[in-house]
Amino acid sequence: MTVFRSIVIFVLCLAPVGGARAAPQNRPNIVVILADDLGFSDLGCYGSEIPTPNIDRLAQEGVRFTDFYNAARCCPSRATLMTGLYQHQAGVGAMIDNYAKWIRAAADRPSYTDHLSKQTPTIAELLKQAGYRTMMCGKWHLGDEPDQWPAARGFDRSFALIPGAMNYWGGESSGPRSPMALDGEKFVPPQDGFFATDAFTDRAIEFLGEAKQKQQPFFLYMAFNAPHWPLHARPAEIAKHKGKYDAGWQAVREARMKRLRELKIIADDAKMAPMDRGNVPAWDKLSDEQRAEWARRMEIYAAMVTGIDDGVGKLMAELGKLGVAENTLVLFVSDNGGAAEDPHRGRPGAELGSRDSFWGYGRPWATVSNTPWRLHKVTAYEGGISTPAIAHWPAGIPQSANGTLVRGPAHLLDVMPTLVEVAGHVYPTDARKLEGRSIVSMIKGQSGANDRTLCWEHEGNRAIRKGKWKLVMLADAPAWELFDMENDRIEQKDLAAEKPQVVRELSAEYDRWAERCGVVPWSQIGPKRPPPATKPAK
Repeated sequence: MTVFRSIVIFVLCLAPVGGARAAPQNRPNIVVILADDLGFSDLGCYGSEIPTPNIDRLAQEGVRFTDFYNAARCCPSRATLMTGLYQHQAGVGAMIDNYAKWIRAAADRPSYTDHLSKQTPTIAELLKQAGYRTMMCGKWHLGDEPDQWPAARGFDRSFALIPGAMNYWGGESSGPRSPMALDGEKFVPPQDGFFATDAFTDRAIEFLGEAKQKQQPFFLYMAFNAPHWPLHARPAEIAKHKGKYDAGWQAVREARMKRLRELKIIADDAKMAPMDRGNVPAWDKLSDEQRAEWARRMEIYAAMVTGIDDGVGKLMAELGKLGVAENTLVLFVSDNGGAAEDPHRGRPGAELGSRDSFWGYGRPWATVSNTPWRLHKVTAYEGGISTPAIAHWPAGIPQSANGTLVRGPAHLLDVMPTLVEVAGHVYPTDARKLEGRSIVSMIKGQSGANDRTLCWEHEGNRAIRKGKWKLVMLADAPAWELFDMENDRIEQKDLAAEKPQVVRELSAEYDRWAERCGVVPWSQIGPKRPPPATKPAK
């Protein structure tokens, strides 16, 4: 049996508090692997040209989801993952970062704070009470103060990036280091020999060894910050992807689309959403120098993705070495789609990809990452909220289901009830009712039900999906758009004018959801947006 066949990996997990049922003796270990800003088609097993053999092996020996959803952005998805609630119910209705302070002030509700609510239990808190050893490595982004860090939210061990982004080398050649924490103490990355993806993986392996010695079932939340900007990778790793992107973004998209069809993730007659370049000219209109720079960006991004894959391979090997792989449940997902954001800052003249640069890969390559869907992170179109998702669990998934494509909607909300069931516990009756449903049957290869209703809202971008229908709207758009998700998941044919009754019914249901979850209408927040900062006159 291979190392991968002897491990179960699930991206999200939970065990309930004690009280109702006695947990089975042979409870699975749980490993949740969360990638950051990884698009729907960025893995080999989802059509990418980026080699991800370790993650692909999980898909071959487990199941892949075709309709797994997130909450559109870093903080919201993490809040949903940690609690099994919509992000507003967990206090993270907007980003916790300083730039969004005005949104939180304009909303002025407990559903819009700068940290994860302490009124709802986290996965780690419940699993810890159930006897699990709880560990976290990677990006936290759910509260900056020490009493909001992972160590204060149920994790026995944690090695965390506290805010939403960092210099992968820990900091520039000179200047302050990235804000991190080791358990309950501040951690200062060393000046030399540090690279975030590797550091998180190495520390996770250390924590796994400790858990094995404790002879407890364990929960590891492995929240890679890659491939979130800034674009950082070692030159030798970047070189492995040299030339792959010289043909331009549309050519790469078309090649991914072909592989997605071959993999049966999408239908043979499925179409692709139009290319979104923003203000960037078409590839053949760029100068040679511009094309080289754009290709370099994607080469670095690809190196960051293969860095995650290398980390997954090391984790899987360690689980096999420890002899715990067979009954370990692993789910691999991303927190949102590819990011059109491009901070494009850093030291002037610094080589792209070096520790002194600070760039993103931009809107055109984000469209490639999200092939074949429409738009990007932050929005509630499919490109923002659709994630690759893989479940791997040798002891729990029938061999006959290995390699299965699981169809039907699932969501980060579903992790909590799923793992409550898997761990043989019950969710506490005095906590807020969970919003998701168990997807254990989907993990075992069965299709999901198409009758469920899911909602999204982030900075005014909103949507509701009920069965085959989806209403969606950008923050400042004048009206809802309506799409038939069975026949038009790329969201191109707006049926709102043809189906006004469906629009009325779904919009009313969205409004009821928003009121129940503490969502403040963007029409009340947006007008309070502060004026843009102006540069002082010279």
